[in-house]
Amino acid sequence: QTRSRIVRYLRAFLDARGFLEVETPMLHPIPGGAAARPFKTHHNALDVDMYLRIAPELYLKRLTVGGFERVYEINRNFRNEGVSTQHNPEFTMLELYQAYADFTDLMEMIETLFQGLADSLVGSRKLIYQGTEIDLSQSFARKSIEDIILVNNPDLDPMSLRDASYLRRVCDHMKIAYKAGDGPGKLQIEIFERTGEHTLVQPTFAYAYPAEVSPLSRRNDADPFVTDRWELFIGGRELANGFSELNDAEDQAQRFKDQVERKNAGDEEAMYYDADYVRALEYGMPPAAGLGLGVDRLVMLYTNSPSIRD
Repeated sequence: QTRSRIVRYLRAFLDARGFLEVETPMLHPIPGGAAARPFKTHHNALDVDMYLRIAPELYLKRLTVGGFERVYEINRNFRNEGVSTQHNPEFTMLELYQAYADFTDLMEMIETLFQGLADSLVGSRKLIYQGTEIDLSQSFARKSIEDIILVNNPDLDPMSLRDASYLRRVCDHMKIAYKAGDGPGKLQIEIFERTGEHTLVQPTFAYAYPAEVSPLSRRNDADPFVTDRWELFIGGRELANGFSELNDAEDQAQRFKDQVERKNAGDEEAMYYDADYVRALEYGMPPAAGLGLGVDRLVMLYTNSPSIRD
């Protein structure tokens, strides 16, 4: 019942802001829109391999190319990866795109959404989740990935955080596994996930994700090593991912090529090259921002559920 109320609230919230609800394909010829290992199947009539959707992102952004300035979808996604209390191979996600907006606009939207949900469902902006009070009444904290790493690892040299050889030594010391081709951006995220994520208990936007791990996000104008991307953490887990969209076709093509190199080197979660999407960007996508919100984790938070299966 609470899940149904949350989904109804999401639709009302977005409808009031002029978003159009759409449906995009569930079977994809090329999996894309996220770094994840897909489920693979076969279309007998066409005699082609297909993939269950890992994210609707690239199809929704094609709609922005076609002139739909505010679109969203609430539907199932499938990722062929591990199962835990926080992860399920199939899950529900809200994904939306807004033209002429940037990642900071989405921060404000998500903050308003979470506070409104608390008012509607709980009657208070202070929740108890697994024995810990979560305070949604204040403006959500905003911290960069590098700042979070340094706060939780004060012995690290801040001037060497983008030095791959230095970060490999740090990972070796922490016993963090990595691949030979991982650059400083990927290594940073490995350290962040090990030492920083679990500390983000109160609502926090972790922003400035490295471009290396953000192949669909727009680079920051002042610092091209990072992108205009954030993830929202509450209770030590990610609930949403948002960013200013990359709409430069040449840059996107190169990012896809970099992902293919990672895949050829053994990274099963790296993206494929999607030539049709690159061609769509060549026609022209307006400046835009988009986000994905895990509905199942959202329900976990507001129902005080310890397991995503519950």
